[in-house]
Amino acid sequence: MSDSYHQKIEIVAEEMATYVTGIPGYSRFPSLRGVPLSSFFSDRMMVVDVIRQGIPTSLFMSFKDLAPFSDQEWSDFLDISLKSLQRYKKESDYVFRSIHSEKIIELMEVTLVGLEVFDSVEDFAVWLNTKSYALGDRRPIDLLRDSYGKELVLNELHRIDQGIFA
Repeated sequence: MSDSYHQKIEIVAEEMATYVTGIPGYSRFPSLRGVPLSSFFSDRMMVVDVIRQGIPTSLFMSFKDLAPFSDQEWSDFLDISLKSLQRYKKESDYVFRSIHSEKIIELMEVTLVGLEVFDSVEDFAVWLNTKSYALGDRRPIDLLRDSYGKELVLNELHRIDQGIFA
């Protein structure tokens, strides 16, 4: 993976650490700084609290810069109009509702695993947009619209990482 993507991941991790330590009950976790994002996903209760608090625009924008999704795809994933998404991006104090925050977190998890498996955003993007026999001849990106599909995609990424091909 290129240095620029390592830097983008570090920026997202720093944004997440800053955000989480601002949530009541997590201010005692200054040790989150410098911790990989994968650690965030291992604490499911923290993930739930972040989702319920809502993702701020600044965190979304730093993550959006890392993920291989277009504005139109984000609009489709979040089930909001492209115009609304563009308006939210301009509002620095906007906080996504929990239903949107959950989808953002899910896509963050898939993206981080995908980047670990494929080592480049380009290769990951190609895989996302290519029909997969293991996923019922569907494109992985089409399955990311709901949580069950996301789990299928994550499981397939883990199988690829382990060298298990269907």
